[in-house]
Amino acid sequence: MKLVLLSLITGFAVGFIFALFKLPIPAPPALAGITGIVGIYLGFKAFEQVSPWLQNFMK
Repeated sequence: MKLVLLSLITGFAVGFIFALFKLPIPAPPALAGITGIVGIYLGFKAFEQVSPWLQNFMK
């Protein structure tokens, strides 16, 4: 939970600073960005599950 809170605070600070200097937000549109993040996470978790099988298969 601590890591999630720190990530949220950091993201908020970065967004605030970008708005302060009138810079474009450094993120894709909301739904596309969230979908991309979920896809990256699911791909990472899938690799963790498949990795032992791939290592045995490659021997």
